[in-house]
Amino acid sequence: MNRIQATFQRLAEKKEKALVGFVTAGDPSVGLSREILLGMCQAGVDIRELGVPFSDPTADGPVIQRSSQRALENGVTLETVLGLTRDVRSRFDVPLILFSYYNPIHAAGPVKFYEQARAAGADGVLVVDLPPEESDELTGGWSDENFSLIRLVAPTTPPRRVGLVAGSATGFIYLVSMTGVTGSGGLDTGGIAALCQKVRDCTDLPVCVGFGISTAEAVRQVAEVADGVVIGSAFEKTIEANLNNPGLPGLVAEQVQAFKAATRF
Repeated sequence: MNRIQATFQRLAEKKEKALVGFVTAGDPSVGLSREILLGMCQAGVDIRELGVPFSDPTADGPVIQRSSQRALENGVTLETVLGLTRDVRSRFDVPLILFSYYNPIHAAGPVKFYEQARAAGADGVLVVDLPPEESDELTGGWSDENFSLIRLVAPTTPPRRVGLVAGSATGFIYLVSMTGVTGSGGLDTGGIAALCQKVRDCTDLPVCVGFGISTAEAVRQVAEVADGVVIGSAFEKTIEANLNNPGLPGLVAEQVQAFKAATRF
C-alpha cells in the first residue's frame, strides 16, 4: 500500500476527509516556500501538491498565474521543485504530488523526470494538459506502481470519457467543481454530490474536489460528499498579500488548521 492509499484508509477510519493543499513551489522565495511547505505539513495537511512554475499556466486563475511568475523570476526550475520535495520528505511522511504542465516534464525527459521525482520522495504527478490518449510517453518508462498519475475530471466531461480518464488514473481523481479556471467564484455545492457520483460510477478511486473552495464552510460542505478537498488559490492569496511578512508561514499554517478542522465529522 502506497502513501496515498494509506492516507485515505487512515482518514476513512477516523471519519475524516483529505485536505489536499496546493502552493506554487518557490513562491514568494525558495526559503520562504520551504518554510510554508513544512509548516503546512506540521499544521495537518493530508496531501501536498507542489506546483511546478510554468510560463503559460492556462488552466490557472490570475492568483496562481502570478505566483508562478514570481517563482520563475526567482529562478525556480523543476530541479528546485525536486529539492523542495526532498526537504519535505526528509521531515514528513505526507503524500507529495507534483502539479505540473507537461512542457517542463518533456524538457527534462519523461524517464529522467520519473526517476528524479521518485528519488526525491514524490508519490505522484498531476499533469494538467496531458490527455490519456497522449500519456504513454510519460508513463511508459515507469517501473513503480506506487508512483501515481492523478487525473482531472471536469463537470463537462461526458460519462464515457470519465471512464477513459479514470481508467488510466491512480491515486485519486481530482474533480473540478466548476467550469472556468482555478480561483474563480460561483461554487455550486449543491451540484457537487452529483458530480462525485458521476465519477464514482466509473472508478473506485477516491474523489477529491477542487477549484473555487476558499472558506472553511465551503470545505465542510464539499467534504460531506467528496473524499477530499483541494485548496490552492486561497493559500496563494494569503501568500500574495504577505510577500514581505516574516510571519507568512504561520498565516498559511493557520489556514491549514481551519480548513482541516472542517474535514472532520
